[in-house]
Amino acid sequence: MELSLGAKNVLITGGSKGIGLACAVGFVAEAARVAICSRSAANLDAAQARLPSVLGFAADLTDPDAAAAMVDAVEAQLGPIDILVNSAGAARRTPPDELTPAHWRAAMDAKYFSYINVIDPVMKRMAARGHGVIVNVIGAGGKVASPVHLAGGAANAALMLATAGLATAYAPRGVRVVGVNPGLTETDRVNEGLASDARLAGISLDEARARGIARIPLGRMATPAEIADMVLFLASDRARYVTGVNITMDGATSPIIV
Repeated sequence: MELSLGAKNVLITGGSKGIGLACAVGFVAEAARVAICSRSAANLDAAQARLPSVLGFAADLTDPDAAAAMVDAVEAQLGPIDILVNSAGAARRTPPDELTPAHWRAAMDAKYFSYINVIDPVMKRMAARGHGVIVNVIGAGGKVASPVHLAGGAANAALMLATAGLATAYAPRGVRVVGVNPGLTETDRVNEGLASDARLAGISLDEARARGIARIPLGRMATPAEIADMVLFLASDRARYVTGVNITMDGATSPIIV
């Protein structure tokens, strides 16, 4: 399917590894102009070694000033951002008895505000230009509560509401906003979560992984590239009437009506 992304300027937060990097690979293959952002300069260097054409920007997106400065730098070098893909940040998984208000606040900073701090300046510029697409890679934990992912799941749920609300508010001004909620995916971030699950259950990491996969009717985790395929489609004009929705990609793990 022709996605016509070749003339687009794309910013991907969390684009140096995992799903974000898979999205960068996909957009580069479509001949889009791509910038990626990460807190880690080392991760950016590794990603750019694989994708020499992408621009890399290091920033702590939990800081609104740093996020805004990063957006300024991207547009100064790349041009106006047509597509924003948010895939940065993840809250630490914490057993419920260990949660404190500080953990809940840290989860919102890590997952919610790392998105909102970039969405805010980009959304307003897109609206002023009359076009743009924002795709938020969020997570199924915002729909189905997990005992070790309560704080992070709450941040995910807040992002889903922000996605729907911003889509409604900015649709008349030509901006689409969509969420993608991956389930278990073959990434380092998921492996870290499985390790927390294993500690809480008193089992090995291999057993936690096997139990997780056993709950997926498709019988395996998603690959980052499979999530990226959906992101690219949603960012393209092929999905020009799709906005304000959060699409779950969990292999039918949670068969709920959305």
